[in-house]
Amino acid sequence: MNYLPYIIVWVLLVVAIIILVLVRRSVAAQEDDTLHVLDSDKDKVQEQIKIAQKLEVIDRWGKIVTIVAIIYTLVLIGAFAYLKFMESSRIPVT
Repeated sequence: MNYLPYIIVWVLLVVAIIILVLVRRSVAAQEDDTLHVLDSDKDKVQEQIKIAQKLEVIDRWGKIVTIVAIIYTLVLIGAFAYLKFMESSRIPVT
């Protein structure tokens, strides 16, 4: 059996996770951790809200893709183990 298509899908999932991590790091670098409470800081507050919303979206997708990758990995391992077990339990025909 050819496992290459399944491995390619798995690699694409892992690459998507890595890209999400890098994008999140880039967006988080723009984040200002200072609490702005003055009226003169309204622009900074709005910018903080926008960045926080972007981070929430990235985090949500990161969790979804990570869960899908973990489940896909477990299914691949299970399928591979099952196929190897079935191959090893065949009785040779003589």
